[in-house]
Amino acid sequence: MDFVYPFDLVGTFFFAMSGTLAGAKKQLDAFGALVIGFITAIGGGTLRDILLGKFPLFWIHNMHYVLIILLSAGISLLFRQRLQQLRKTFHLFDTLGIALFAILGTQKALVMGVPPLVAAFLGMTSAVMGGLLRDVICNEIPLILRAELYATSCLVGSGVFLGLVYYFPSMPGKALIGFSCIVAIRLLAIKYGLRFPQLRDGK
Repeated sequence: MDFVYPFDLVGTFFFAMSGTLAGAKKQLDAFGALVIGFITAIGGGTLRDILLGKFPLFWIHNMHYVLIILLSAGISLLFRQRLQQLRKTFHLFDTLGIALFAILGTQKALVMGVPPLVAAFLGMTSAVMGGLLRDVICNEIPLILRAELYATSCLVGSGVFLGLVYYFPSMPGKALIGFSCIVAIRLLAIKYGLRFPQLRDGK
C-alpha cells in the first residue's frame, strides 16, 4: 500500500483546494475558507474509516495530511482571484479529487476484506462525502444531487478497477485505468451536459 500514499496526498491537495476556493467564493474569511478546505479534504475518508471501524482516523496520526491541507489552502488563498477566473478550475480539481479518492477508497476497503460491491460503495463515499459537506456548509445544492454523472462516474470507475483486480490480477496500472475512467466520464458529462433526467412534479 506504500505506493498509494503519495496519491492519497495528491487527492487531499486537490480536494482541499476545491473546498478553499468554494469558501473564498462565498466571501468567508481566511479561517473559514480553511475550515471548508479541511472538511472537503478529509470528510469522505473520515466517514469511510468510521464505517470500516478503522481507528485512529487516517489524518489524526499522520500530520502530512494536515500539512498538505494547509499548503493547498495557502496556495488557494494567495492565488484565489487568478484561480477563480479560470472557469473550469473548480470542476477540474473536484474531478481529480473524486477520481483519486474513489479508487483509493475502493482499494483500502478491499484490503480490509469487505465484499467488492461494498468496496465500490465505500470508494464512492470517500470521493463524494467531502464535497457534499462542502456544498451543504456553503449553502449550495450538493454536486452529488445535481451535477452531471457525479457519483455515477465514481461507481463506474471503481467497478472497472474491481473487475481488473479480480480478472486480471497481474495487469499493471489497474488503479490508473479506473482513475482515468472516472475523469473521462466526468469531463465528458460536463462538456456535453450528460445527466440523468430530472424528476418532475407531475404537472
